[in-house]
Amino acid sequence: MDIRELGRLDLNLLVALEALLEERSVSRAAQRLFITQSAMSKTLGRLRELFDDPLFVRRGSGMIPTPRAEQLAARLPQVLLAVQGMFAPASFDPAAYVGQFNLLVQGHMGVWLLPMLLRRLEERAPGIRLATLTRVDEPFEQLSNGKLDFLLQAERQSYPGELRLTTIGYAPPTLLARKGHPLEGQEITWERVLQFPHVQLSLDELREIQIRTGEDSSLMKHLRAAVPNLQTDQLYTAVQVVRQSDYLFPAPPLFMEQDDISKELIALPLPEGEEVTVKYVMVNHERVNHSAPHEFLYREMLAVIDIFRSRYDLPPLEELRKLRMLDY
Repeated sequence: MDIRELGRLDLNLLVALEALLEERSVSRAAQRLFITQSAMSKTLGRLRELFDDPLFVRRGSGMIPTPRAEQLAARLPQVLLAVQGMFAPASFDPAAYVGQFNLLVQGHMGVWLLPMLLRRLEERAPGIRLATLTRVDEPFEQLSNGKLDFLLQAERQSYPGELRLTTIGYAPPTLLARKGHPLEGQEITWERVLQFPHVQLSLDELREIQIRTGEDSSLMKHLRAAVPNLQTDQLYTAVQVVRQSDYLFPAPPLFMEQDDISKELIALPLPEGEEVTVKYVMVNHERVNHSAPHEFLYREMLAVIDIFRSRYDLPPLEELRKLRMLDY
């Protein structure tokens, strides 16, 4: 489409032409549009210049359209209706909607979120398709250019200002060990913990997680100082090593809520009873804030998260927000 010609077009001219075609009179068309007869005469002059045609010729007290004007009369109502429809509020019917959403879901979150979410969508919006990834390059950029629609992840240390973050919960980091580990049932101290080898999950996104703890956190000091006996970027490799040995695994939160991961594992309390939490957030770009389909999926994901929270007797997200226990 060559839009340079459209740059010459004033939409008001088409509205005036429609009035002239229906009224066949400059004065009556002017009254209909609440402008003076002189202004309508000037508008007709502009229309004749735009279409390079007289458009109307006088006959008695009225006007007769030219063949060019008759051609325009056949198409103009549809054009104006189409333009008018652009300004009407967009309607959205989840049951009839067909489209795909691209999500970046932190791996262990997808295990409990996606099965329940897909069941809800099958009932409410069967035309919605999801494509999920656990890792991408430049996720914030992909949110901005539309290649991703939502991120669900542990909170990072910083975000661009155009992103909307919604808190979906908190969870403490976990020190995983096999059932029957020598530390099971014992008082947990750093001296005892450091007697055992440990495995480290080596993922770039884990290094960027915002861990909420005190300034003098013994956990952070020991994690920075400890040299892992095994580093791997494969979650299930780390889990299998822990299941079959005395290795310890300082793991991201929520693993123990997943039966396939937590089978034969226990979560040891953090040494010294330290309070450490990781916030989980859902992230989207401001460009989709007024999109009805995106808002629908956003609400569905929050509903699934509340169902998950209820299973562990945790208060709903909305209740926490009313109590100002969630900051966004």
